[in-house]
Amino acid sequence: MQKILVTGGLGFIGSNLIKILLKKNYYVINIDKVSYSSNFYNTKNFSKNKNYKFLNCDLENRIKLNKIISKYKPKGIFNLAAETHVDRSIDDPSPFIKSNIIGLFNLLEVFRKFQKKNKNSKLIHISTDEVYGDVLKGRSKETDPYKPSSPYAASKASSDHLVSSYIRTYKIPAIITNCSNNYGPRQHPEKLIPKMIYNIINKKPLPIYGRGLNSREWIYVDDHCLALEKIFKKGKTGNFYNIGSNININNIALIKKLLKIVRTKYKIDKKVKIRFVTDRPGHDLRYAINSNKLMRNLNWKSKINLNDGLKKTFEWYNKNQEYFLKYKKKDILKRLGKKI
Repeated sequence: MQKILVTGGLGFIGSNLIKILLKKNYYVINIDKVSYSSNFYNTKNFSKNKNYKFLNCDLENRIKLNKIISKYKPKGIFNLAAETHVDRSIDDPSPFIKSNIIGLFNLLEVFRKFQKKNKNSKLIHISTDEVYGDVLKGRSKETDPYKPSSPYAASKASSDHLVSSYIRTYKIPAIITNCSNNYGPRQHPEKLIPKMIYNIINKKPLPIYGRGLNSREWIYVDDHCLALEKIFKKGKTGNFYNIGSNININNIALIKKLLKIVRTKYKIDKKVKIRFVTDRPGHDLRYAINSNKLMRNLNWKSKINLNDGLKKTFEWYNKNQEYFLKYKKKDILKRLGKKI
């Protein structure tokens, strides 16, 4: 049984990845610093699994991180530990620099030394399509230049470059992935889709930035996680892989689609109406990535269409409303990212 270490496994993508890895018969060590966005509710369904181990560890603690990796000797490390909310990065970039750059640097240093004696181990660094910046036409390829707009995107771009430099200079076996917007169960309600679902359930207006014309490429989280597992098994070290659905929709159309889906089974309160709010500074109009390399070379493609994914997502939150109680209300409702 192969041992896999997942950083940030109490978060959205990390916990969904662990769920899939356990089903595929891996032994998973989850390390997480337990921040505001971490949630033990995300791992409750497998927390007692004999093939699962949770350890509280911040990537900034290099000594503890080194002890963990040296003890468990994982065959694979999936790095999902990161600050991810653009609005928060506008209000205060410092946690993004510490976590996404300095924390990653510590992981790379530990892995660089560990890998010398453990040649078969591999690092998968998970990043974002936001590093490419505004893509008004076409779709970004892995070879396109980075043009990050927000402090969050810049911190992730920095992390990608750092991993790439370690691949070239120190020959570490690592792969970098850049994924489009994820949605699905277990996502913090500060993000667009779960926030809209929270407001629908709690009879609140639906705030949309600007005129809702910002376009995103959405992928259901399980599709992303299955891609990551395939990249771990068959991906070529030193490579970048874009992961996406190749389908875009703007925010206003997305929320109208969600409302239409919910209305087929539930009555929505009259207070639940779309409300346009002041846009955030530096808001990119469109993200879109080209995932042909992954589809062609590793025979992967996303399987869950947006309608089915939104249905699954709403049903999960509706059945797990206690999930919202695990967060402070201000972290759900407070407007962030207004600073200029």
